[in-house]
This record gives sequence, C-alpha cells and structure tokens, in this order.
Amino acid sequence: MSEVHAARRAALRAHCSPGDGTALLISRPANLRYLVGAVPAHAALLLTPGGEDVLVGGGGASRPGAPDDTLRLLAVDGDTDPAATAAVLAARGGAASLAVEEHHLTVARYRAVRAAGGGLPLGDLARAVEHRRLVKDEAEIAALRTAAEITDRALGELLESILVGRTERHLALELERRLVDHGADGAAFPTSVATGANSGTAGHRPTDRRVEEGDFLTVRLGARYRGYRCRIGRTFVIGSRPADWQIELYELVFAAQRAARESLAPGTECREVDRAARAVLDVAGHGDALGPLTGEGVGLEMGEDPRLAPAAMGRLGVRVPVTVEPGVHLPGRGGVRIDDTLVVRPVADGGPELLTITTKELLAL
Repeated sequence: MSEVHAARRAALRAHCSPGDGTALLISRPANLRYLVGAVPAHAALLLTPGGEDVLVGGGGASRPGAPDDTLRLLAVDGDTDPAATAAVLAARGGAASLAVEEHHLTVARYRAVRAAGGGLPLGDLARAVEHRRLVKDEAEIAALRTAAEITDRALGELLESILVGRTERHLALELERRLVDHGADGAAFPTSVATGANSGTAGHRPTDRRVEEGDFLTVRLGARYRGYRCRIGRTFVIGSRPADWQIELYELVFAAQRAARESLAPGTECREVDRAARAVLDVAGHGDALGPLTGEGVGLEMGEDPRLAPAAMGRLGVRVPVTVEPGVHLPGRGGVRIDDTLVVRPVADGGPELLTITTKELLAL
C-alpha cells in the first residue's frame, strides 16, 4: 500500500499546493491513516512544496507500512505537539505558507502551530482530504467487504446461541469478542443491544436487563478491519411467534429500508434517498420517528460524507459506501432498526452492492 499512499499524497499536494510554495499540515487521525497507513496515535503529516513528506510521530513509532522513499519519520517525545514541530520544519524549509486543518485543530493547538511557524502565514486546508476520501478505490471496498463479512459472521453465531436470560451488556460484550476472534481490529463503534421496551429508545446503550420471551431484540454492531468500518442493524423477536403489532412495525421499517436501498444510484440526490424512506413512514404516521437522517457515509470513520438527510446537498457517486438505517422507536413499548452497509454502483454493474447480508426476515428466536 505504500505506493497507493504516496500517490494519494502526491495528488493532494498537486491539488492544494500547485507550485505556490504552500506546505500542507494534516493532523486529523483518519486523514493520516488515508495518506500514510497505520500511524502513531500522536502524529502529524507535513507535505512540503519540494516533495518531501514528513510524518512527525511518537518516539517509539516505526515507519508505517512498507519502505517509502518519499516518507520520512521524525520522532518526537510525548510532550511535544507534532503539529507544532511540523510547522517549524515548514518554516525552516522555506515554505511560503502553511495550510492546516482548522476544523480539526483546537484553538490552543492552532495558536501553538502559528507560534512555531515564526510568522509563516497560515491558511485553511479545509476538508480537502475528507473530500478525496469520499469515493473509495477497490482495495478500500475490499476492506469494507471483509469488515462486513466478519460482522455478519459474529451476529450469525450469536443468533444460534441461547438468548433468554442473558443481559444486554453480556450480549454486546460477546459480539465484540466475536468480531475480534474473526479477525477484526475491534468494533467500529460501541455495540448496541436493546431488548423489550429498551428497543423503543433510539441510541440505547446496553444495560443489565435480561432477555425475556416476547421481547424485540435490536442489535447494531460493526467490525473495524484495516481501519475500515461497517454497520449492520437487525431486529428479532424472542419467542415462538411475534405479536401482530411487532409484525406490523417490522414490515413498515423493512419497506422504508427497501425503498431507500433501491434509490441508491450514481447521480441520485442524497436527500432523495432520505425522502424515499421517509415517505413510506409518513403514510403510516411515523415520519417523525425516523430521526435526522436515513444513512451516512462510512469508511475510515462512521459518519463520513455523504449524509442522507432531508436538507443534504450533493449527489451520490460511484464507489461511495453508505449506510441505510431507518428505524421506528415507540418509547416504553419497543422499536425496530434495520441497518445495512452498501456501495453505490451503476445499474450496469448490478446496482448497489449490499455488504451486510444477514437475513432481514423477522426471525423468532
């Protein structure tokens, strides 16, 4: 991957510093991962106008990935801000200005970088790296696909076990352990397990409530593999047969999720995907239950661009991975979530690629 990372850095430099002497300072961890690979927790990347790339990191760090002649590692101690050190290097190297990620730096760090630069003019790199991260290459999608396979496997194994009497917290911990056992770096986000009335609360965090007969069981989890993350959400019923109201609510959310999935296509406005799901719920009187969005981009972070929301701007592009995750939560009674991770593909290539394939049938466990 060193050649891929070097090419990404070169493209960023060509776009943001086209011969005007501007050095680029990248500090946001996910952006560092995209441009360099695995990096120390305390690091910053400097792209100089002359073509040298310097990763400023912790003293115990080794060079990430395979040898790369365009990347130099400069170790600093834990008390030194690597972004400030990078600013010193930029000033000493004769840069005309320094573009930083203002949206990531705190006010204190921004001031430290400005002071370290010794009068070097600072500009805003804005979200230039995030914009380049939006469309994934096939290697990135392969990592997402593996993350989804791990997630499906962990969830499938849990469903084969005895669930009644176990606590939400225990089930969440077991799911995260299974993710790691099957090759994940860890969980993509804190695993959510909600049972019974707890499933009626959006964003519920696991408690010591035990699974009971007749419960809705809503699970949301995802694996992180080589830095890339996915999300799956499924709802089941504990017992021999779902109640009529559970079937009705589940079928409604399933219809909304299917409408949103089917709308995923290159060129589609992001807000149209949200509108497709929301229209189904509106007819049933649950439009307000959807929340602020129907889905979002995924990759090195959860919640990347694009946002599939009512006021979202922009259109979907090819090879953009997104979640589609409508839900209806009835406080004090129960709720349904159905979340999938998909990659936008043209119709000629089969349409949207579904990465999370665990059944969406309402199973009685």
